[in-house]
Amino acid sequence: MISESNLPGELYPQYTTVEYSLSNPGAVPDVAAPQSIPPVFLFVLDTCMIEEELGFVKSALKRAIGLLPENALVGFVSFGTQVQVHELGFSEISKVYVFRGSKEISKDQVLEQLGLGGAGRRAVGGYPKGVQNGYASSGVTRFLLPASDCEYTLNSLLDELQTDQWPVQPGHRALRCTGVALSVAAGLLGACLPGTGARIIALVGGPCTEGPGTIVSKDLSDPVRSHKDLDKDAAPYFKKAVQFYENIAKQMVSQGHVLDLFASALDQVGVAEMKVVVERTGGLVVLAESFGHSVFKDSFKRIFEEGEQSLGLSFNGTLEINCSKDIKIQGIIGPCTSLEKKGPSVADTVIGEGSTTSWKMCGLDKTTCLTVFFDISSSERSNPPGTSNPQLYLQFIVSYQNPEGQTRLRVTTVTRRWVDSAVSSEELVQGFDQETAAVVMARLTSLKMETEEGFDATRWLDRSLIRLCSKFGDYRKDDPASFTLNPCFSLFPQFMFNLRRSQFVQVFNNSPDETAYFRMLLNRENIPNTAVMIQPSLISYSFNSLPAPALLDVASISADRILLLDSYFSVVIFHGMTIAQWRNMGYQNQPEHQAFAQLLQAPQDDAKLIIHDRFPVPRLVVCDQHGSQARFLLAKLNPSATYNNAHEMATGSDVIFTDDVSLQVFFEHLQRLAVQS
Repeated sequence: MISESNLPGELYPQYTTVEYSLSNPGAVPDVAAPQSIPPVFLFVLDTCMIEEELGFVKSALKRAIGLLPENALVGFVSFGTQVQVHELGFSEISKVYVFRGSKEISKDQVLEQLGLGGAGRRAVGGYPKGVQNGYASSGVTRFLLPASDCEYTLNSLLDELQTDQWPVQPGHRALRCTGVALSVAAGLLGACLPGTGARIIALVGGPCTEGPGTIVSKDLSDPVRSHKDLDKDAAPYFKKAVQFYENIAKQMVSQGHVLDLFASALDQVGVAEMKVVVERTGGLVVLAESFGHSVFKDSFKRIFEEGEQSLGLSFNGTLEINCSKDIKIQGIIGPCTSLEKKGPSVADTVIGEGSTTSWKMCGLDKTTCLTVFFDISSSERSNPPGTSNPQLYLQFIVSYQNPEGQTRLRVTTVTRRWVDSAVSSEELVQGFDQETAAVVMARLTSLKMETEEGFDATRWLDRSLIRLCSKFGDYRKDDPASFTLNPCFSLFPQFMFNLRRSQFVQVFNNSPDETAYFRMLLNRENIPNTAVMIQPSLISYSFNSLPAPALLDVASISADRILLLDSYFSVVIFHGMTIAQWRNMGYQNQPEHQAFAQLLQAPQDDAKLIIHDRFPVPRLVVCDQHGSQARFLLAKLNPSATYNNAHEMATGSDVIFTDDVSLQVFFEHLQRLAVQS
């Protein structure tokens, strides 16, 4: 009974979000089947690698299979020059279906050859009619088995699995048909019941050189494409491969399935081409140098962990947005796909995945974070927004299957007042979120760099910042010294300074694969994580003070300090010169120097905490001042001391050899340009 004293949660103004539990649309009411549909994990393993690497990846797979929920269905595909689909349900001998790696193959051909076509799909494998593990008795249960039933079969299969035996000529790359393997895997999952949450987990150890999706020729003298090649249109395989993966993305989105990519190799493997599938299906991506590296091993384990450490991997999400009639939706940047659902609130201009009010999110997790762009310009209306109604509302409706397989509906509704910024901008200023604004700028810049030809990111960011400072700064015209910024904006210029220098804007020195990897994570992680990608955090440890945040500046380096830098993808522990010398002499092992031992240990403990909670697991770099790996720290610091002004330096500090402007110079220029009449 609803009354004044007993209101449902929806009617409390402070509850913006309500989550509902729904009964599953796919469940068959009369059959005693579990309410939840078990998730499917299809492992796709590259075998074109050296014995040692294959050994690392096999042990990671065995550990993962042991961690899977008992009811989860598991399938296994291996590939090298050809693709092998392993029939796990045939336990007497190992039975394999082989597909040629050199030619494209459609979903129907895959199902036909696996005996899952129209005729073969009816009742294969002698199962009783009806439902088997929540599955209609399609023959797909020959290839996908509950983890508890096939753990032994899979482990023995992995023990026998060898590296690809196809001969490789000297001076040539191995023949690797990644593209065909992924389309065969997507085709096999197409035989699952609609509404099943399924992930293809691809473990790739090198570039695709055979069949569709090829990114480089077989000849080792041809290097894999670089950013320069892409800019000059000198990457002959790139566009064709992206087109191929776009088609796979369409197929997987229509099936509601996810592609997770684990790439470990010293050379590029084609992440830049496969980005479209991973991003549109909401998959995870991890790039490492070797399958033996902790970046791969610990990240891979995290996917399957439960409890506190769980990533909360969910399936089959859809997002719908409703809003006031003065607001139009331009699009979304992030891991989703437009469902092309037109409506009056769709804007004419498109940013990212647009032209719709509804999006598919095949995979989502605890930290998934989308950027939605709205258009409030009153071009076709005579009245400015807010004249008829001073309130506006936005509503986000997300339905998804949680990790346990239950369907949830989460509704978030927010309302705000329209403010006429010509009259007073005070309310707008108070509502400005600097970190979020920096992340939105970073995502928009990355998108423009990928989609607009000849886009000059640095100039665009500078212009946007100058406009913001001109509008919201306090100053007298043409007097830079009088310029001040409200505290609500004071950190934003510093974020922009670091964004201009970050790997998202300065792609020099990174491969297209690395850039694609960084941008995919930038586009999907939550605000605290992405803010650290743009502007790393720095903590200083010394004898005479507690650990404290330090300025991200070369002046923070001192001979008797340890610095801990967190730049999201790597965590750096940097020992000053004196500390490193004492450590090398072994002072920390002497009982009278307990304090020194504790000082060395403190940043190690803090680094462990950062690494423990993060996905993908960051790379840990432990280095000393003037050592070769110190570059991981120096590249991120503000170059307030360079070789130009080295004479003014304190002893024990450091210089950065660069012609980049420092934050101080950047600010001076900004003030001068913002106050110009």
